[in-house]
Amino acid sequence: MFEPHQADLPEFFAANRVEVVSSLPYFLPQQTDAQRGAGVFDKSVEAIKKLNAVGYGIEDTDLILNLVYNPTGAFLPPAQSQIEADFRREMETRYHLFFNHLFTITNVPVARFLDYLRRSGNEEKYMRKLVAAFNPATVENLMCRNLISVDWTGKLYDCDFNQMLELSVSSDLPQTIFDFDAEKFNRRPIATANHCFGCTAGSGSSCGGAVVAA
Repeated sequence: MFEPHQADLPEFFAANRVEVVSSLPYFLPQQTDAQRGAGVFDKSVEAIKKLNAVGYGIEDTDLILNLVYNPTGAFLPPAQSQIEADFRREMETRYHLFFNHLFTITNVPVARFLDYLRRSGNEEKYMRKLVAAFNPATVENLMCRNLISVDWTGKLYDCDFNQMLELSVSSDLPQTIFDFDAEKFNRRPIATANHCFGCTAGSGSSCGGAVVAA
């Protein structure tokens, strides 16, 4: 909404009852800017102010604003209910900002985060931490059990992370959205690798936050 010709996005979202999900690594600028770049926190605060101004995150409206928290280092997120309470208190007290829910997401060891782990010498330690925190109760509600990921060419993947790794769906399944078969995908084997421990650690992790209560 800070780009040219996008200043009216809050009003557009509100008029169309769009549910907004916004990433905010932490409620303090140091941690957020360290993860996302200088000035990102201030822009995030300004964006939430604009959304609050049209009713998002405000009690007694149906305009939903959800925030997403993920750790700023090689550690697991705290209990979702705990960190949501912290965010709610600090965002209101420090900035007079409001939101509906906060989702916690575990850092999955792929792409830039994997690069960070390797540069900092934390890859093996972090993987051991994920494996040790494996929670079988999370498996039933994992994203890959209910969703698929589709890239811009129509190619299918079991999840966004598999797409990032170019780990395709099983070879005996339709490979593109143009040949999608719901019955086959409902009983498909899911392609897995070490990064999957990121979604099964602790309370689990999904695009909707934790998958089991802490």
